[in-house]
Amino acid sequence: MRRVTGLAARTISSSVAIHPRLAQSMAITTISSSEPITRRFGGLPEISTPSFAGGFAGIVFFSAAAASSLGQEVHAKEMAHKFNPKEVVLYQYEACPFCNKVKAFLDFNKIPYKIVEVNPISKKEIKWSDYKKVPILTVDGEQMVDSSAIIDGLFQKMHPEISKSEDDEETKWRKWVDNHLVHLLSPNIYRNTSEALESFDYITTHGNFSFTERLVAKYAGATAMYFVSKKLKKKYNITDERAALYDAAETWVDALKERPYLGGSKPNLADLAVFGVLRPIRYLRSGKDMVDNTRIGEWYSRMENTVGEPSRIKE
Repeated sequence: MRRVTGLAARTISSSVAIHPRLAQSMAITTISSSEPITRRFGGLPEISTPSFAGGFAGIVFFSAAAASSLGQEVHAKEMAHKFNPKEVVLYQYEACPFCNKVKAFLDFNKIPYKIVEVNPISKKEIKWSDYKKVPILTVDGEQMVDSSAIIDGLFQKMHPEISKSEDDEETKWRKWVDNHLVHLLSPNIYRNTSEALESFDYITTHGNFSFTERLVAKYAGATAMYFVSKKLKKKYNITDERAALYDAAETWVDALKERPYLGGSKPNLADLAVFGVLRPIRYLRSGKDMVDNTRIGEWYSRMENTVGEPSRIKE
């Protein structure tokens, strides 16, 4: 496996003033998620940094595709009689990996859901809730928070007869996602100025921002997160961020033990968690490098095909 060293980063400055709430919610690492300190957006605790940086921290052959589609239909029908809510609504930030964990679960299980994209400055979309972070999921009016708790809750609604163990393989790797894999995201997507701008272009394009907020967030956010990522490397003892990402990808592939998925013949909750947090970076430079330089690409492609098209309801 080829190891890639970090590119020499150029220090850039910005004179743009940032709204403090925007600073708390923009990054693909510490964006206001529902995670506790060890599992905030990107798995990173809040960092005390000046102004904007303070809170920064989403093809197989035709025969295989057809078989997978048939399998998805059967899977969805099996679930329908067990769990058939009238309305599921996800309040999210598009680039948030924890929000994408929830979406991966919903998409795989073909549960129709609506999306409400939350404005990270005003958060007006979730003013109705006492909980001011994302993801928030409502199921027929019942509020659910914290990505792992949301997934556990949905799983129990779908499979009340199954009791999960805290010591099994699936749980072990779900914790690995929240406590290790997510820590590697920020140092990689913000490792130099060009990648930081690429990341914020994605975040602002897919997020709920006004035109002015989009411009401010892209350039000032990229600047701030470039410097924050360097602090995160030090905090988590990361010497070479790309090598660390590659090592994590290889560790995951080894855990599969030549099985199609960790769950065996079909994905389990750990497969969906890894897929979910990697999905926002997959087509950024860091994600492309990861697929090009590790063995994870084959598994990721299988997951893309098996999870299938989003089950979100487009309005």
